[in-house]
Amino acid sequence: MKIAIASGKGGTGKTTLSTNLSAFLAEQGKVVLTDLDVEEPNSGLFVNGTLQHAEDKFKMIPEWEQEKCTLCGICQEVCNYHAVIKMADQIMIFPELCHSCYACSELCPEEALPMIPQKMGELKQFNVNNLFFVESRLKIGEEQAVPLIKQTLQYVDAQFPKEIIKIYDSPPGTSCPVIEATKDADFVILITEPTPFGLHDLSLAVETMRELKKSFGVVINRYGIGNDDVLAYCEKEKVPVLAKIPNDRKIAELYSRGELIYRKVPEVKQQLDHIWKYIETTAGGRQ
Repeated sequence: MKIAIASGKGGTGKTTLSTNLSAFLAEQGKVVLTDLDVEEPNSGLFVNGTLQHAEDKFKMIPEWEQEKCTLCGICQEVCNYHAVIKMADQIMIFPELCHSCYACSELCPEEALPMIPQKMGELKQFNVNNLFFVESRLKIGEEQAVPLIKQTLQYVDAQFPKEIIKIYDSPPGTSCPVIEATKDADFVILITEPTPFGLHDLSLAVETMRELKKSFGVVINRYGIGNDDVLAYCEKEKVPVLAKIPNDRKIAELYSRGELIYRKVPEVKQQLDHIWKYIETTAGGRQ
């Protein structure tokens, strides 16, 4: 089972829920937690594991070989991302725009644009008892998160059997990185907060998941602040509310110290149990 934890905005509690749910389920069996927020991964702050594996991750970028090139301009014509530009006497490559589609390289009649690897980030795996933690971190200055997210998911699928529970701590928002992180998930948990901003961005996330035809439910974090507009919205849209995590100073204190919450706040543990029972009896029943 693949469970993605996402939200329409940052700061709603994706990492809090991802780490606590993973550790909670790891008490019963093996779990893989993967931090796919590669631009700013922080799940590792709550997982005190032992480093088992580390590797650099690369994307393929064209390199112009001037001596072979006839400046025919085909490369510019076939690049949908304007990463290859034909000038008067040279071909300019913009690696930040390149999507590694290979079109310019494979369609060049003179083979003047071979693809070469360029480091875009690194991946690490940590183990602690039944919990396996995989983290990828984008290289500073890199602009595209999707290629690293894709390679991270491929690593997890290759290293761990499909029977094991996989939890994805997804990037915030509803753009391409979130699509990549959730498109293969069996179930998506959308975490929000009961505020006008939380409701606005939750509605965007709900539209996105419906467009992807995903099974999903909502968890309300910091329940008790704001108003009941989120609950009213979920009722109107027939979106199941899986859990309500209370707005509690003790939770904030534990989080700020990098501690798991459910072990010291019984109500949070109870809410995690509600979440898993729902997934097990709905999405899990369709596997």
